[in-house]
Amino acid sequence: MTKSLILVSHGRFCEELRGSTEMIMGPQDNIYTVALLPEDGPEEFTAKFEAVIEGLDDFLVFADLLGGTPCNVVSRLIMEGRDIDLYAGMNLPMVIEFINASLTGADADYKSRAAESIVKVNDLLAGFDDDEDE
Repeated sequence: MTKSLILVSHGRFCEELRGSTEMIMGPQDNIYTVALLPEDGPEEFTAKFEAVIEGLDDFLVFADLLGGTPCNVVSRLIMEGRDIDLYAGMNLPMVIEFINASLTGADADYKSRAAESIVKVNDLLAGFDDDEDE
């Protein structure tokens, strides 16, 4: 059984993140999205989320923002006893890490991957300038 990933976000960010992932990694049948749209409240979002997880046995959730409605809805389900792994602050490297871990069977460290992916490129480029001067 393949583990599934559910991306939840404000607006269509989750859908676009999946699209960007597929641009790099190819089609991903085990990645689902649940978007909180402007016309949705917490109840509507909860219903959409529960409809997605209904047929899934093994999944984890990446949310866009800690403390935002999508993350809070899933957090509430966890507090009610649902067995869900939830990570906030999702980004493209985290989703690619999920895919690679699924393909290799390796354990993924999403927190480290997210932190490692934040780099001030100017500092890297400055290092290249120093190398050229030598």
